[in-house]
Amino acid sequence: MIHSVFIINKTGDVFMEKHWKSVVPRSVCDYFFDAQRKSTTPDDIPPVIATPHHYLISIYRCSLFFVAVSLTEVPPLFVIEFFHRVVDTFEDYFGECNETIIKENYVVVYELLDEMLDNGFPLATESNILKELIKPPNILRTLKNTITGDSNMSSTLPMGQLSNIPWRRQGVKYTNNEAYFDVIEEVDAILDKSGGIVNAEIQGRIECCVKLSGMPDLTLSFVNPRLVDDVSFHPCVRYRRWESEKVLSFIPPDGNFILMTYHVGGMNAFPIPVYVRHHIGLRGEPGGARLDITIGPKQTMGRLLEDVKLEMPMPKAVLNCMLTPSQGRYSFDPVKKVLFWDVGRIEAGSVPNIRGTVSLQSGAPAPKSNPSINLQFTLTQLAASGLRVNRLDMYGERYKPFKGVKYITKAGYFQVRT
Repeated sequence: MIHSVFIINKTGDVFMEKHWKSVVPRSVCDYFFDAQRKSTTPDDIPPVIATPHHYLISIYRCSLFFVAVSLTEVPPLFVIEFFHRVVDTFEDYFGECNETIIKENYVVVYELLDEMLDNGFPLATESNILKELIKPPNILRTLKNTITGDSNMSSTLPMGQLSNIPWRRQGVKYTNNEAYFDVIEEVDAILDKSGGIVNAEIQGRIECCVKLSGMPDLTLSFVNPRLVDDVSFHPCVRYRRWESEKVLSFIPPDGNFILMTYHVGGMNAFPIPVYVRHHIGLRGEPGGARLDITIGPKQTMGRLLEDVKLEMPMPKAVLNCMLTPSQGRYSFDPVKKVLFWDVGRIEAGSVPNIRGTVSLQSGAPAPKSNPSINLQFTLTQLAASGLRVNRLDMYGERYKPFKGVKYITKAGYFQVRT
């Protein structure tokens, strides 16, 4: 399936490669570099590039390109999902994933790739199983391996690999049994100049942190399960139970994992909790223009907006921006012609504003239209889609069915304690 993997930095240097079955020459990356030169941003590079003898499938994460080479046609999404699992594993092992970290941990990275791919096919991708096979690096273990010549590889095979539940190790014991579930939803909406919703959709996921002893069997049900579609599950979920009853039945992995991702479309009725009032006069007199933008929360939501960031691509005729923000700080990239305004947290009663002048190139034609405004923010304690948890039951060797679950559905998360 995957014959070779190349990791490339933003400058176009292949600083790491791994091969299975046969060695693919590095020159195959020239097709990727050609597509990179034709793209304005890294995200514009086609994820699948067909060459006369190979297929190149790539993702861009952490300022790095992960490129897979296959000699035969394969499902692209399968390879893309595997690459995201690889990056998540690197971040779990090393704390972050970048060129420096990978170079400092070459040995562990190669060991992880050997275990995650068997002859080019994905094998072990669960973090808790990989940590039993390959010990995470630390100062003491690195020093010991340097002196003794040992490696991070375990001498015994994890017991989970020998069972029909390969995502959970056996013999798990905790003094306090706890399970935390976070419902995280991202709303992608397009608004017109009057604030009306043109299009809106929600991408959601349920992140879990399970610390339960033994082999617990959990059942999670929702009040409105048919609200979600395009659902993707962790391998631990029994898919037939969901298809027939719309109930999540699973034996969870130990530790952190994503239980479920979903999509909610047609969210025109969802109230956007922020408004943007703007006056952009870029079509005025050549040589100068005015800009005035105000951001405020809608009082009906009753919650605080956090991590508010505004990004506005400016026309090519703009040379510089002399603005004064009432809150946060701004920057203007004269090369990419993009205005950034990091507002931060909007307290109750405050209405951040940024205003000033914009310098235009002398003699340049005035822009035909005003630029679009991209706004990002975080709103806690709210499930935008209205997805609500009905109940959670737990079974196992030392557990009994119970109803004493603390649900905080309005806050978008709930927790369980036995």
